[in-house]
Amino acid sequence: MAISTTGATATTARARAMVKTTKRATFVTRSARVVTRANDGMTTTTTTTTTTRTTTAADARASEGRMERAMACALALATMETFAPMSAHAANGEFGLFEGRTVALLHPAGMGALYAITLYAGYLGLQWRRVRTIGDEIAELKATMPKEDAAAAMSEAGKKVAELTSTRKELVAGKFKDKHASAGALLLAMGVALSVEGGMNTYLRTGKLFPGPHLYAGLTITVLWAMAAALIPAMEKGNDKARSVHIALNCLNLALFTWQIPTGLEIVGKVFQFTSWP
Repeated sequence: MAISTTGATATTARARAMVKTTKRATFVTRSARVVTRANDGMTTTTTTTTTTRTTTAADARASEGRMERAMACALALATMETFAPMSAHAANGEFGLFEGRTVALLHPAGMGALYAITLYAGYLGLQWRRVRTIGDEIAELKATMPKEDAAAAMSEAGKKVAELTSTRKELVAGKFKDKHASAGALLLAMGVALSVEGGMNTYLRTGKLFPGPHLYAGLTITVLWAMAAALIPAMEKGNDKARSVHIALNCLNLALFTWQIPTGLEIVGKVFQFTSWP
């Protein structure tokens, strides 16, 4: 029994030693794998870093190439603007026909027609005023005439009354009131439209407006058209003050319109210089 116990003890000791040896071998194997994996990671990291550096260098060269091309384009554009001033006064063709000479000339052509209509409307207004005032003259003359019909007809005042009455009939037949109203409405509608169109066309062609005498006078004329039209209701009710202000505003309008013509012709010259057909 003692011998058996001793053998069992020895066998158990050898088994424990084998287990320890196996564990050590397993630990060493795992450590080797970790080291290998670490080395692989370092290799991969090194490779990735090298690739990143290569990519960064390529991007830098591409960026330099783009900068060189941009500088070349800028130099070419500057040269074109130097030898072709038209490009400095155009909106790069973004608006097509609206940047052309045809549309640009609509404003001066339309305003030329409106200037003629302004003169005609003024004439019609004076004729209509004459229709109204001639009645007062006839009334005053009749007050100075003799009471007897025969004597009144033969007097100077009677002859003048007959002449003014005939003139008044001719003026009434001319329908100057209606014609003046139609001309005024046309001035208001087309004048405002062409004023806005002129500024808009300048902006489309050049990308900006040019503050100056022509622009300021045009804005004032547009406002005067509106103010004169606003007095019509009071005028129709027989308000003489409104009629006087209406006439004064239109006279100022005509003066500004006439003064604006030279600056408008200068702009027309620039349109021909910096635009092309159509």
